[in-house]
Amino acid sequence: MSTHLVAALYKFVELPDFEQLRDPLFAFCEQQHVKGTLLLAREGINGTISGPDAGVRAVLQHLRQDPRLSDLVHKESWAEKAPFYRLKVKLKKEIVTMGVPELATAEMVGEYVPPEQWNELISQPGVVLIDTRNDYEVGIGTFQGAVNPHTSSFSEFPAWVAEQRKEGGLLHNNPPVAMFCTGGIRCEKSTAFMRSQGFEHVYHLQGGILKYLEEIPEEKSMWDGDCFVFDERVSVRHGLERGDYDFCRACRMPIGELEMATEQYEAGVSCPYCFGTHTPEQEQRFRERQQQVELARERHETHIGADMEQRRLDYKLEKQRRIEAAAKKAAVKS
Repeated sequence: MSTHLVAALYKFVELPDFEQLRDPLFAFCEQQHVKGTLLLAREGINGTISGPDAGVRAVLQHLRQDPRLSDLVHKESWAEKAPFYRLKVKLKKEIVTMGVPELATAEMVGEYVPPEQWNELISQPGVVLIDTRNDYEVGIGTFQGAVNPHTSSFSEFPAWVAEQRKEGGLLHNNPPVAMFCTGGIRCEKSTAFMRSQGFEHVYHLQGGILKYLEEIPEEKSMWDGDCFVFDERVSVRHGLERGDYDFCRACRMPIGELEMATEQYEAGVSCPYCFGTHTPEQEQRFRERQQQVELARERHETHIGADMEQRRLDYKLEKQRRIEAAAKKAAVKS
C-alpha cells in the first residue's frame, strides 16, 4: 500500500525576502514530518517533498498563505517507500540553474499547451520538438521525434541554442518550437529564454511529462520509455506508476536490466557508466555502505547510507561524476 504522498511544486514569482523564508519553512516541514528538497531564490520556489498525507498538505497550505504563492500549483503521486531520507531547504541564485539569472521568466514564458492538446501540436510539420532535460534523463525515455540536445546540465542549453541557430542548424530561421521537461519548470525558463532570443512561436507542455503521463492513456500516448525522477523511485511510467529502473548508488545514473547484467555492475559500487572512475578507497567505502543497506533491508529498517559528513563530501563529487558518466554513456551509445 502506498502511504507516502509526494508533491512536486514550483512557481516563478518575485521573492526579494527569500532568505528570511528559509528557517520558518524548514521548521514547519520538520514539525509535519515532511522530507525532500525545497529551493528558494529571488525568482521563486521549486522542489519536491514527501511524507504523510496530512503533513504534506499542511506544508502546501502553509506556503499558500503567502499571497505571492496563493495560486501555487503542485503535482501529486504516491510511493510505497519514503522517497527522501532528509529535509533540505536551500537558498539559490536560481530555482533552476540556466546561468541567466536576469531572465524575466514570469513575464516572458512561452504558451502553455495542456496534455490533451500536446499530441496534435508535436505532430504538426515544421515544429521542432525539444527535450530540455539532461542526457542521462533522455536516455531512459522521451517523446517520439524529440530532439536531444545532449546536455549534461541545464546551463549548457543557451550555448546549444546559439549553435543550432546557425545556418544549417535545427533552429535556423527561428522555427516554431515545442519544449518539455519533467515537471514544467525547465520549460518555463527555456521558453522564456527562447522568446528573449527572438523566437515568436514557443510552446511548452503544461505540467511537464509527469502531468502527461498522469492524464493521457497509454494507448493514446506518444511517450516512449520511462520518465526519470529525482527521488528513490528513479523512474515512473504511465499513471505515474513506479518504473523498472534503479540507480547506481556510486554515480546516481539510472540503470536497467541491461546495465545490471554487465561485468562492470556491482550493486552499490559501480555500473558501466562509472566503472573505473573511483579510487580503491571509494570502492571500499561503497561496499561497506552496501553491506549496511542490505543488513538494514533484512531487518526491515531504513538505512540512509553513509554518515552525514561523508555524504556531504560525496555530494560535492556527485555533480562532476554525473557529467563524466553522461559523457561516457553517450560514447557507449555511439
